[in-house]
Amino acid sequence: MTPVPHHLSRRGLLAAGAAAATLPVLAPSAASAAADGKVRRTPYTFRNAEVVGGGFVTGIVFNQSEPGLVYARTDIGGAYRLDPASRRWIPLTDWIGWDKYGHTGIISLATDETDPDRLYLAAGTYTMPEWDPSLAAILRSTDRGRTWKTTPLPFRLGGNMPGRGIGERLVIDPNRNRILYLGVRGGHGLWRSTDHGKSFAKVTSFPNPGNFVPDPSDVDGYNGDNLGVLQVVFDKRTGRAGRATRTLYVTVADKDNILYRSTDAGASWERVPGQPTGFIPHHAVFDHVGGYLYLATSDTAGPYDGAKGDVWKLDTATDTWTRISPVPSTSDENHFGYSGLTIDRQNPDTLMVSTQIKWHPDCILFRSTDGGASWTRVWDADENGERATQRYDIDMSAAPWLTWNGSSTPKLGWMMESVQIDPFDSDHFMYGTGATIYGADNLTDWDRDGTVHLSVRAQGLEETAVMCLISPPAGRSHLFSGLGDVGGFRHTDFGKAPKMYDSPTFGGTPALDYAELAPHIIVRVGHPTSGWTQHFGISTDGGETWTPSGSEPAGLTGPGTEDQAVAVSADGRRVVWSPAGAPVSWSDDHGATWTAVKGLPSGAPVRSDRVNPAKFYAYDSGVFYLSTDGGKSFAATAATGLPTAGNVRFKAVPGHEGDIWFAGGTDKPATPTPYGLWRSTDSGASFTRFKAVDEGDVVGFGKAAPGAKYPAVYTSSKIHGVRGIFRSDDAGRRWVRINDDRHQYAWTGSSITGDPRVYGRVYFATNGRGVMYGDPK
Repeated sequence: MTPVPHHLSRRGLLAAGAAAATLPVLAPSAASAAADGKVRRTPYTFRNAEVVGGGFVTGIVFNQSEPGLVYARTDIGGAYRLDPASRRWIPLTDWIGWDKYGHTGIISLATDETDPDRLYLAAGTYTMPEWDPSLAAILRSTDRGRTWKTTPLPFRLGGNMPGRGIGERLVIDPNRNRILYLGVRGGHGLWRSTDHGKSFAKVTSFPNPGNFVPDPSDVDGYNGDNLGVLQVVFDKRTGRAGRATRTLYVTVADKDNILYRSTDAGASWERVPGQPTGFIPHHAVFDHVGGYLYLATSDTAGPYDGAKGDVWKLDTATDTWTRISPVPSTSDENHFGYSGLTIDRQNPDTLMVSTQIKWHPDCILFRSTDGGASWTRVWDADENGERATQRYDIDMSAAPWLTWNGSSTPKLGWMMESVQIDPFDSDHFMYGTGATIYGADNLTDWDRDGTVHLSVRAQGLEETAVMCLISPPAGRSHLFSGLGDVGGFRHTDFGKAPKMYDSPTFGGTPALDYAELAPHIIVRVGHPTSGWTQHFGISTDGGETWTPSGSEPAGLTGPGTEDQAVAVSADGRRVVWSPAGAPVSWSDDHGATWTAVKGLPSGAPVRSDRVNPAKFYAYDSGVFYLSTDGGKSFAATAATGLPTAGNVRFKAVPGHEGDIWFAGGTDKPATPTPYGLWRSTDSGASFTRFKAVDEGDVVGFGKAAPGAKYPAVYTSSKIHGVRGIFRSDDAGRRWVRINDDRHQYAWTGSSITGDPRVYGRVYFATNGRGVMYGDPK
């Protein structure tokens, strides 16, 4: 089951052993093992090789009764709780397994102000079954996310779909916490639970399921789903402890009917009179002191777009509406919608709002201390519309890659759909972006013409999608990663975010390789950004510096297949590249020139033998290919029985010529094909399947166990009916599972490798939880 590349587009787009001792431990793994059909145990500890952030933080939610209790949700990487002592985020959803990988897309989060131990997540990544076969669920915890129970739902929610920054869609009645409401997309309407989320039923009296579809022509596609019911907001003054709140407001994705109200605890509903039309409500906030409801609206679902919008204030005592937009939609200066919205609970006349998106030159935060009558901007524009006077500075030392190797003045962010002032501290606020969390502890200095000191606040939150990993046998760095959206990194200290690869800079790096006998030579391919045009880079000094290619294969449209698009010969003298839109090509001058290979289909994944520089391998549609002339030409081998579809990964074994391991296949009934793990010891002429492996997905190699001659083998697979991360120290005769059910990390089918210098250490890719590495205890 291969999920689609998750982010679609996010921005326009050790001394490792010594450092490990200082890192925070996620938790020890009492990992079970599958060997000869029996379950055994071996303990492992898992950590992140830190990037700090890297993905879209769609929501930040403060508990309204307990100071310091705050959560964050992400579009593909699950949910987190902030540890107030360390100011690091604690991951809460690593227990989600392979078969429910879609439950790491969190569309909404609710923390209970009556019982702060209670936490709820609305989980489900996509509405398209082919992208995410699982239906959505409510995940419930009574211990702040340490343990969970699941309530299945009969629909999909779209945690990584358009409009995912809207809301919160899931809310708890502040007076009677047994009651929860959930706004659902896809025309499914408004749903309610009266038993702490154990069950939900549709609120049949609610009149409008929404009708706004980002792209009606994209039927059943990513942009073809009705955004539906968006948010529920309580006027908690209309209830008391133990009694359901009488008055609540619901926003809807219908540009003609955006707001409904109930005054009888949800039994009946009316369209709020006099309401504005023409835009989609992104966030609503209720002022429980003044009785005002604030709305931030935009013309689109977001998070990537939005060209017009307004901010509105409703006096709920008189049903009087006032447009309080910092820049009204009727102004020629308004080229953006509004989204992130918050009020200062200590001073409810103080509110902030953000532009939904403003790619150039930057998003804007606005602040008012008089209920929206007047506003100031966090930066003022010059005559050319560029940032001029600023009321802030940014410390991004915790994540230096945030400049994307471009301007030394980083952006405030993009996709800034969650802006939150701490309800107990007017000086403390945080906001999410498409790449990180920023925050400050001196926010009110803004009101005294001071400088707000922003800094990265995403420590512990790792939300990158990892595409490829390599661990060379020599050099200063134990690990190189290729990531979606944020390029990739050379990790010299696993506890510190590095700078992004440069020369060229990539927005995503699907493939890396190093020369096994000359590991200072490393190649990478990716999607160029920050003014670069080249898709290929090479280093001859172990990744310290990089040089872009002098040319590219004719017709190239992209870097190629994830994790297997480029291979370098064992001696580093020849590169074979399988880009998108062009023939598989070879170069022996570091990419200055390219020549099409013979005998190989375009787009075929490629690998090099790790001993013999003349040998390269490739695969396409069940056929395995061998080159014995350094990748100039390939011929099909006689191998049979390999999968013809699905997620396919293969690698050659260091130190063993002609030794290849092959993982892949699919369990989808529409594409019947073998699904498992195979090995060849004759350069791909034949393969033998490992009977113990029910489903094989990715394989890699690391330093041999003490006394062993063959490298340790690592795989993310299902073995003897158990899905997990496994290691074999005897070439696959026996396997031990090294993760456990609390540390599953959802989908882990992109890349895995052992460390050739540290026995037992494994690095593996996740689709939203960053680069994980594990060591035996």
